Amino acid sequence: MSGPIVAVAVTPQVRSLFFDADAWAALRRLGEVRLPAGDDVGDEDVLARLLADADVVVTGWGTAPLTARVLAAAPRLRLLAHTGASVKPFVTPASFARGVRVTQAGDAMAYAVGEQALALTLSLLHRLHRFDHALRTGADWAAAKAAPPRRELRGATVGVVGASRTGRAYLALVRALGARVLVADPYLDAGDAAALGVERVGLDDLLTRSLVVSLHAPVLPETTGMISARELALMPDGALLVNTARAALVDEAALLAALRGGRLDAALDVFDAEPLPTGHPFRALPNVLLTPHESAGTVQSRRRAAASVCAEIDRFLRGEPLRHEVTVELLGTTG
Repeated sequence: MSGPIVAVAVTPQVRSLFFDADAWAALRRLGEVRLPAGDDVGDEDVLARLLADADVVVTGWGTAPLTARVLAAAPRLRLLAHTGASVKPFVTPASFARGVRVTQAGDAMAYAVGEQALALTLSLLHRLHRFDHALRTGADWAAAKAAPPRRELRGATVGVVGASRTGRAYLALVRALGARVLVADPYLDAGDAAALGVERVGLDDLLTRSLVVSLHAPVLPETTGMISARELALMPDGALLVNTARAALVDEAALLAALRGGRLDAALDVFDAEPLPTGHPFRALPNVLLTPHESAGTVQSRRRAAASVCAEIDRFLRGEPLRHEVTVELLGTTG
């Protein structure tokens, strides 16, 4: 058998964003690197041809899943190494049944997401989105200044839904700036809460008591739609919602109704429909701050992700334990 073959099943855009010259050289030191003949890695036939004699596949946005048909064409495939966090679009029951192991780079992205969630939090607290909207839409100076009361983060109560990697990165940042932090997460025990310096509470309690609610939970059957009209009604007047996690956590219609009423402000990085349609009502609301699903997209985050992928492939080829492996059991508790 020839040496290890690493198939990089990502688009040219993902390659350029994640793999600089050093990361690309590190990947090539691990084995023979194969690239798709075309750019459409979302096509199963393209992926099947690329993986015909590959031992490892590197995946990114838009890569086709490892269906039974793709796996049948890839008898040597043993590892999927994902440049992002969630592997659910790529792995399948067939891939797990075939024994293809899975690793991902979510840990490398956690700080970037936490920092953007902090930036969004500060922007909402200081009503920067409202000032910007007013000035850009032609409001006069006095009208633009007439924003709702502004608040400081220091001394504020911030609710974090989900003590995930990103949730922990965010709560560390807001605590460093003087916030009191509540966390709702059924998997967070009292010892971990104490170590993090947070108060562990139920979701209803968190929503009722928090000025800022930041979502960092995975999408699971029990979390899908967890923030609906009932939960939004629990939030106090003037409260702020930040979602850099997944759109499916929130009932979008209920959120839109609450925001149209003007009682809440929100910062959203994720949406039910992506790209967000140009005519979507979120775009016209002065109390909504929007970003195009880019919270993890810093240069440093992407370089860390590439380094993480290379390190995991190296460990795999050496027969060492993977540090970021996703098993079929873990897939049921992560996003």
